[in-house]
Amino acid sequence: MQWEVVIGLETHAQLSTVSKIFSGASTVFGAEPNTQACGVDIALPGVLPVLNTGAVERAIRFGLAVGAKINSPSIFARKNYFYPDLPKGYQISQYELPIVEGGTLTIQAGDAGKTVRLTRAHLEEDAGKSLHEDFQGRTGIDLNRAGTPLLEIVSEPDMRSAEEAVAYAKALHALVRWIDVCDGNMQEGSFRCDANVSVRPAGSTTLGTRREIKNLNSFRFLQQAIEYEVRWQINELEDGRAIQQATVLFDPDSGETRMMRTKEDAHDYRYFPDPDLLPLEVTAERLEAVRAAMPPLPQARQEKFCNEYGLTPYDAGLLTASRELADYFESVVAGADAKAGKLCANWINGALSARLNEEGLEITQSRVSATQLRGLVDRIADGTISGKIAKDIFDAIWAGEGDADAIIAAKGLKQISDSGEIEKIVDQVLAANAQQVADFRAGKEKAFNSLVGQVMKASRGKANPQQVNDILRRKLAP
Repeated sequence: MQWEVVIGLETHAQLSTVSKIFSGASTVFGAEPNTQACGVDIALPGVLPVLNTGAVERAIRFGLAVGAKINSPSIFARKNYFYPDLPKGYQISQYELPIVEGGTLTIQAGDAGKTVRLTRAHLEEDAGKSLHEDFQGRTGIDLNRAGTPLLEIVSEPDMRSAEEAVAYAKALHALVRWIDVCDGNMQEGSFRCDANVSVRPAGSTTLGTRREIKNLNSFRFLQQAIEYEVRWQINELEDGRAIQQATVLFDPDSGETRMMRTKEDAHDYRYFPDPDLLPLEVTAERLEAVRAAMPPLPQARQEKFCNEYGLTPYDAGLLTASRELADYFESVVAGADAKAGKLCANWINGALSARLNEEGLEITQSRVSATQLRGLVDRIADGTISGKIAKDIFDAIWAGEGDADAIIAAKGLKQISDSGEIEKIVDQVLAANAQQVADFRAGKEKAFNSLVGQVMKASRGKANPQQVNDILRRKLAP
């Protein structure tokens, strides 16, 4: 039987506020356990929650970015369940009326684009953390995360492969960082995904029974977990067994999912409106203020780069992977024409990105400034240096040896563009390589490339490559 995979993602993005959603306690990562949990976070008797305005504005910003409806009012509810790291015995969340409703996110899956529908995005507080290591059979509880503001973003089940799910997660990760609502640090738990996975016979319109894979904090684990889960569900169904709705965990060491508990439904949590929090009203004035402060979104920047600098959509997409990278590109190309813009894009997407990846650095940590890269590109464009020499100069700039002009002067790397000087070198090479000359004239094109290489070697890489080609072709003509 042919099977169709159906995937929806629930993503928890930690909002980039300095304090928690209902208290003034700090959200800074890495503090000693239980040093950032105040009376509100640990539910001491008599305390009351006070909503963080910054968390609300970040939720609105996200809703505007995905073209969603901003609900006013929205309602906070109590989601009731017992767990040791949930001191109140309930989580404050939103259920029937979330602050953000609907919206879409466009992803690039393979060669094709796809639009994924969003169901909702709602505000809620995080729970604490259970610590199982180093306690010799016991469990420790750290309540530092209790009350940390989250935006839970729920997609429709529109994805049909692990690759599409990863593309969606990456696009969402880039967006929340772009609009500065979440730092996206997956290692610290700021961005984590739950994947709802089911399979159904190809052509069926009825959803299969889903299993939810919890707390995936890397794109690689997300792909591995979904691929394993799909294989497991298909094997179960083909062996005649039914899928039971469940919550499962992914074990990166074994590459397998394992059941944690049968999956709860909404009624199991006994949602009801939180009596301590009034309905959240978003005024038209606040909505417009948030809209006015929004940065240009990635799609708008991509269109600008294509229109002004003649970039391909692919190149523009790479340059808008983050707002910082797009800003870097704009700094490099300031005042440049379309031809120089394309050259700048090639260097950023090529040599610079490769070096950043190699050393695990962000664009904001680049050892080649925007001004330095533009100086290098200008010397290529005006013929002072060749592309080959430019790579050596780039390495020297990265190593801290100065800007392009200083390195060219210090190392004598200026390109030879004097046709008379190049012609002398060509004559010497032709005289010393009679067999290759004969091979070329006999129709062996590879011999020409060899002769070009010999001329470039004799000039220590400084001869203008185009002039070398032109002079060689002229001298080798019958």
